[in-house]
Amino acid sequence: MKTTYLKDLLSRLRHARLWVAGQFAGILLLILVGLAWTRLPEKHVWQVVLSLLLPVVLPGAALVLQAGTVRSLLNDARRVGLVSGTATLLVWAAVAWACWALLDWCDDQFPEWAGYLNSRASSHARASFFTYEHILQWLGYAEWVLRWLVVPAKTVPYAAASAQWGWRLPWRRVLRIVWNWRWWLTVVVTGMLGVLLPSRFFAGGPSGTVSTQVWAVSVKLFAAYVLGVSCWVLLLGWVAVIFGRQAQQPPAKEALVNAPVLTGPKKRTGFAAVDVPPEDEGNAA
Repeated sequence: MKTTYLKDLLSRLRHARLWVAGQFAGILLLILVGLAWTRLPEKHVWQVVLSLLLPVVLPGAALVLQAGTVRSLLNDARRVGLVSGTATLLVWAAVAWACWALLDWCDDQFPEWAGYLNSRASSHARASFFTYEHILQWLGYAEWVLRWLVVPAKTVPYAAASAQWGWRLPWRRVLRIVWNWRWWLTVVVTGMLGVLLPSRFFAGGPSGTVSTQVWAVSVKLFAAYVLGVSCWVLLLGWVAVIFGRQAQQPPAKEALVNAPVLTGPKKRTGFAAVDVPPEDEGNAA
C-alpha cells in the first residue's frame, strides 16, 4: 500500500527516535559544554589540555550526531561507515561556513552599497521609495533569505547523501531534491518557524520585576531552542523522505507500459510481448 509523505516522515522519525532524542539532548549538552569551556580556567595542565581539546571534540561530536541522525532517518543498508560518513560532513560544513563568511562580508558592505544605490536613483525616488533606509532593509532581507534558506536548501541534501553514501553520491537524485518544490517549501516553513519566529521572542524590551524578567527570558530561550531543533529534525527527516521516494520510483527506461494480455509473436515462446512505439510515433498515430 502506498504511504503518504506524512506517514513516511512519521515512520522514519519513529525508527530514528533515539537519534532524534539525541538531537534535543545532545545539542543542549554541547551548548552547555561550550559555554563552560569559555569559563574554564587555565591554572593546571589538565585545564590547558582540556581547553585545547574541546574546540576539536565539540564540533566532531556535533558532526557525529548529525551523521548518525541522517543515516538512521534514511534507513538504507547500502552505506559507508559512520566515521567515513561523518568525515565527509567536514567538507559540507566548510562550504556552509564559507558561504556564511561571504554573507558576513556582504553585511559589512551594505551601508556602502545602499548609499551607492540610493545615489543612482532619481531625486523623487531617493526621497520616496529608494531611500537609504529602504535599500538597507531590502539588502538585509536578501541576506537573511540567502543565509537561512538558500544555503541550507543547497547544502543539506548533499551533506545528507554524503553521510549515507560517502563520496559516491547519487548526483541525479540530489539534484532532483534541490529542484523539488516540496523541499523548498519545507525549507521556507522550517526557516520561518525555527529562525524567524524565535528571533521575535526577544524583540520587545524587558518589563516587570527582575524575577519576572528572568522567567520570561528562560521560557523564551526554551521555546526558541525547542522550535529550532524541532525544525532542524523535520528538515533532516524530510530530505530522507524525498530520498526514499526517489528510490521507490523506477527509472524512466524501466517504466512499465500497459499491454494487452496474450499479445505477442506467433511462435510459442511462453512469454507475452508487445512492440511499444516511441512516444513521438504514438502521438503521431
